[in-house]
Amino acid sequence: MNLTESIKRPTLHEELVERLRNLVVEDALKPGEKVPEKDLCASFGVSRTPLREALKVLASEGLVELQANRGARVTEVTRQELENTFPLIATLEQLAGELACARMDDTAIARITQRHDDMIAAYTARDRQSYFQANQDIHNALIEGAQNDVLEAHHRMLAVRVRRARFMVNLSDERWSQAIEEHEQMMEKLHARDAQGLGALMKQHMLNKFTAHMKAFGAHDAA
Repeated sequence: MNLTESIKRPTLHEELVERLRNLVVEDALKPGEKVPEKDLCASFGVSRTPLREALKVLASEGLVELQANRGARVTEVTRQELENTFPLIATLEQLAGELACARMDDTAIARITQRHDDMIAAYTARDRQSYFQANQDIHNALIEGAQNDVLEAHHRMLAVRVRRARFMVNLSDERWSQAIEEHEQMMEKLHARDAQGLGALMKQHMLNKFTAHMKAFGAHDAA
């Protein structure tokens, strides 16, 4: 045991960034809405300075827009943003799948299998919140399993934008069923250590999700 090693814990800045990011991603702060700095400072028990530093990070991620002397406003989710983002994240997921097959140990794969089982149970119960959480955990675990810090950092930045769109459109029963089938196939490839097969499936899985989102946006635009 190394007694000189410091205890690692999230800093105030990191915690604020995460909380603010979740408020935007989960649609608690809606697109086009001004960020209520005063209310958030009171809720989080912080001053304006650390809050605004955290908002700068969200601005760099494209989640908010900083306006001179007018605070920050949540950015809109646009078709163009999704069209630019999904192909990139699909390619990163393909590479992550290939690397994860080669680098993950059996214990890590077992943990993903458990979350997959949790996801199936949530699907059966039509518990969308639990389903989405398990789904996200699986994808995050596979990205981490690639053991590539650069890939993980870029994926994290893009994934935030994709996650926002999840709350903007409804997941149809048809797409939900298709997504489950895709995840079942992904698990088969992972257990078989089929790197190319898993990578190809993960890429197609994201592109299929992109197609579903574009259909939903099209229906929204026509309404």
